Amino acid sequence: MTALYFGSFSLALLATFVLTKYVRDYALARGWVATPASGRHLHTSPIPRLGGVAIFLGFIITVAVASVLGTHSSVLSEKISLPKLATLLGPALIVFLLGVYDDLRGAAPWLKFTTQGIAATLLFFCGLGILDLPLLFGSRHFSWLVGLPLTIIWVLGITNAFNLIDGLDGLAAGSALFSTLVVFVVSLVSHSWLVALLTIALAGAILGFLRFNFNPATIFLGDCGSLFIGFLLSALSLESATKAPTIIAVAIPVVSFGLPILETAISILRRLISGRPVFTADREHIHHKLLERGLSHRQVVIVLYAVSALFGLLSLFLLWPTGSTLGLVLAVLGTGVWLGVQHLGYLEFGELRRVAQRTIEQPRIFVNNLAIRRAIAELRVARDYDQICRILVAAFETNDFDRFELQVHTYAGEFSSRSRPELFGEEGELFCSWNRASVPGPREIAPMWRLNLDLITSGNHNRGAMTISRSYTSRTLQLDINLLTSEFPGTLADALDRVLRLEAVPLAMTADGAFAATRPN
Repeated sequence: MTALYFGSFSLALLATFVLTKYVRDYALARGWVATPASGRHLHTSPIPRLGGVAIFLGFIITVAVASVLGTHSSVLSEKISLPKLATLLGPALIVFLLGVYDDLRGAAPWLKFTTQGIAATLLFFCGLGILDLPLLFGSRHFSWLVGLPLTIIWVLGITNAFNLIDGLDGLAAGSALFSTLVVFVVSLVSHSWLVALLTIALAGAILGFLRFNFNPATIFLGDCGSLFIGFLLSALSLESATKAPTIIAVAIPVVSFGLPILETAISILRRLISGRPVFTADREHIHHKLLERGLSHRQVVIVLYAVSALFGLLSLFLLWPTGSTLGLVLAVLGTGVWLGVQHLGYLEFGELRRVAQRTIEQPRIFVNNLAIRRAIAELRVARDYDQICRILVAAFETNDFDRFELQVHTYAGEFSSRSRPELFGEEGELFCSWNRASVPGPREIAPMWRLNLDLITSGNHNRGAMTISRSYTSRTLQLDINLLTSEFPGTLADALDRVLRLEAVPLAMTADGAFAATRPN
């Protein structure tokens, strides 16, 4: 079998290498090229995008030769099942033709997913489906009503994951090469000889194509290539899983396809978080983020090759499972993914982290919000100006603001600077202020942001303004700002209007015809 595998790999590599040049030249002559028509495209000149045709033909030629040899060898004929081969390659052919159509004419998302779903359904009813998940549900077997949707989700997910990372020269093909080699090793361990033959042939075809696809690429993989490779790998992993132990059948395919799965998961999550359509195109994929950090095209591809190789290496550790192996692999992957995503600086995940932090701090937010609500309730029954100032100080000294200044407009007959000069500021207006002890005073230079609240009564009278200040800091404002901008200003204005009218000094006529100030009863 070693000679068969080596010969299949070499034949696929050579055949694809030769075919890629012919496909490239033919596509250029017919004008079947990808034109850089949008901001997310990184190439600057038209490049043919039918490289998947060369991979498909090189792969099929190799499998056909191996099958012919198998019919003339009693040893090989037992290991190469033509009906099983047709089961795998028939649906793969459908997906490949879908990709060719998409490259030449463009296919709507509904057509692509429907066709892939039909191909996945054919796999399921031909015996390649997910009928149990032992790691999650033990020995329980699913009915086809559960197994069929799971199979379709798996096939569509992996197929389109490889299509999604096809954004840089050589990235999708190189990542697929590492995943293909992992599936090949797993098939050898589980004695899935047909899967081993198909994966080694696919690996040779991908490597022969990479010579022309690595930066600077002269031909693209295209949807016919990425969809075909992704679909075939998803199908081969299902076939290999039927003869593998539980942990190999479930965990290794997921880990070995780590980069495309991670890219797909991140893309879906960040688009859902930002409220954008899931299938919209953008320039925020992992490779785009690495380019933004100053890496060159080749450097980004090499870094992501290393990531793919790491995923593949970690998945192979699961070939010798122990009680702690799976936990260790998942811990390493989880830590690496978390640090990587943080390093890439996605705005959506930063906002998600802020919301999570705010949830943790919710008890403190409750306390601060209640302080403002309590102040609103007390202002409604305040009887004098001094009480209003005490209410305000009590409300703000426990929250995250550092200062407030209250400037109140007074009208004729109300407070005057001569009657209570300590209540008036330099501009001759009724004034009240508070400053946190640890923060510089209003006369000192201190970087702050300020919230200015106009105090308009319910009768539409202007009673001045209140300025609330906070030092620039990284700590979260643990308060619902809507409380300060909606009900609070109007309630404060009405309270000021009420107490100042109560403390107004009306003028009364004396016996000699003069006016004198009298206090209201």
